[in-house]
Amino acid sequence: MAKAIQEIRRELQAAADEQLPAFVAEYMQDGREGVRKLVEQANRRQEKLEAERQRIYQLQEYERAYGDCEFICGIDEVGRGPLAGPVVAGAVILPKDCGILYINDSKKLSEKKREELYEIIMEQAVAVGIGMASHGRIDEINILQATYEAMGEAIQNLAVMPDILLNDAVTIPGISIRQVPIIHGDARSISIGAASIVAKVTRDRLMVEYDRLMPEYGFASNKGYGVASHIEALKKYGPSPIHRATFIRSFI
Repeated sequence: MAKAIQEIRRELQAAADEQLPAFVAEYMQDGREGVRKLVEQANRRQEKLEAERQRIYQLQEYERAYGDCEFICGIDEVGRGPLAGPVVAGAVILPKDCGILYINDSKKLSEKKREELYEIIMEQAVAVGIGMASHGRIDEINILQATYEAMGEAIQNLAVMPDILLNDAVTIPGISIRQVPIIHGDARSISIGAASIVAKVTRDRLMVEYDRLMPEYGFASNKGYGVASHIEALKKYGPSPIHRATFIRSFI
């Protein structure tokens, strides 16, 4: 007796990506219209999956170019522009056979997808390092130098010493490791993209914690950036202990 279409639909919904070919093979001869539609859905999923695999292959161009290096490390930062909170840098060394899909510039991903990828990256990466420069340090030495410091700290916090650094657009001073600055690197290198995700999730989680302590500024939603509601709160309540004095002079 043929399976009910509803049962087959549940099978498709529960099927992992690698199970899709078997699903299509099992039901492609079923003449029922409802089953044909489910097979078409499975085929579309496979097509999207193949397109994503091709995109990731292209995103590994620099990793292939420097494939003679054992440990290739992507470097990126988040938080250069906000009025409050630290700048955070991520350093990520992915395995040579990395098969993580959907990595991209963190700004192009939803919060949910960033969180999902963060957990996968932390589980599968050869090494991950995080570096931060506080609001006070930013005021003391300027945002660019603070960013360099955060990146250097992220490298130091790696459990494995990289052979080469793929950086998002910058060359970090005082680093003896070979560096390759890549413009828009977080969208052109899987290693830099992974670093941008790790840095973004780390900083966002920290700003949510700050929001619990200082809810009047809306840090959980604005992450310290100068949106209208944040500037209004800044004018009303004055600066918080984590505001960057050099960034808010025009507002207070």
